Amino acid sequence: MNVLRTLRWKLFISHLLIIVIAVVVLLLTARFLASTSFAPPDATLSGQPLALDEAPPAHAPNAAAFQSILEQSLLVAAFAALGAAVIVSLFVSHRIVQPLQVISQVSRRMAQGSYHERTVLPSDDELAELSRSINQLAEALEHTERRRMALIADVAHELRTPLTTIEGYMEGLLDGMIQPGPRTYSLVLRESARLQRLVNELALLSRIEAGEIQVRPRMLALADVVTAVSEQIMPLCEAQHLRLVVDLPRDLPPIWADPDRLSQILLNLLGNALRYTPVGGTITISARPLEGAVQITVRDTGIGIAPEHLPHLFERFYRVDKSRTRSSGGTGIGLTIARHLVHAHGGEIWAESDGPGTGAAFHLTLPALVTDDVLVTVA
Repeated sequence: MNVLRTLRWKLFISHLLIIVIAVVVLLLTARFLASTSFAPPDATLSGQPLALDEAPPAHAPNAAAFQSILEQSLLVAAFAALGAAVIVSLFVSHRIVQPLQVISQVSRRMAQGSYHERTVLPSDDELAELSRSINQLAEALEHTERRRMALIADVAHELRTPLTTIEGYMEGLLDGMIQPGPRTYSLVLRESARLQRLVNELALLSRIEAGEIQVRPRMLALADVVTAVSEQIMPLCEAQHLRLVVDLPRDLPPIWADPDRLSQILLNLLGNALRYTPVGGTITISARPLEGAVQITVRDTGIGIAPEHLPHLFERFYRVDKSRTRSSGGTGIGLTIARHLVHAHGGEIWAESDGPGTGAAFHLTLPALVTDDVLVTVA
């Protein structure tokens, strides 16, 4: 890179040009004022120059000497100012360029994957504000990178578990250690279905986060969607000896939602309740009108959730109890998908629990009383 094109030298040269112009103007002004101030009175009044053979007035040497002294003083002052300006310019340009060089170096290292890098500037100006912004960006990138690495590890673990089970049964069948039969085939089929479900949910979540899934809301009755979902989930509840209760008021207003996506949201919430509610428990679907919205609640009498886990429930692969085996829980993606779909409807979703052993409630809000047909893309 050409040295003269750097910011440091651009600032330095700009200061020098300003100083040189100032000195030239100062000298020309001094010469003009000196020549007019000490000109002969006759010439000044008449505007006619002196004749060549006319003797100069007596005060002319004094004027010439004064002008010489003035010019010398101005030159001395100008060079002194020039030296001071050079020092100040170098100092100022150094104070500006050095932090920018630090920020540039940190940015390059961040671009190479060193997200732990931080800039430290002791000043309290615009450059310090830029430094803080760079640090915030680095923290966000570092957090994203940690989540990406955790996601890769979780996906690898989730895929490894059913694959290991299937591989073990297949090896046992080939070696004759396991006798073929309906039970063996059922176990292999269950693990392959689990693997297929995980792949499908990962693909769906990827499409949602990429904005490729569209939500087409329309006015509909919540009772119709809840009835269809209840009929779909009822056999699973009966198999686990759970009681499913639907509590919807008659005066519930129509909601503004995509029926297919709303069914997916409710199935994810109900599936989560099924996994963590013991035998003999109860799962309740209820709703109540709000101002311009409807709040839907899926409540269970399950194992409950500790307060420190509530803010993280909708993160990918997050598990409240890390000691539980993967076969006893879901993929850890269902709640994340539900959150994205609820937000795509313009609603909110959150969880509540009084602690372990007290059950949990998942609330979501959806808009109501909307009449214009729109097309919303998941973001």
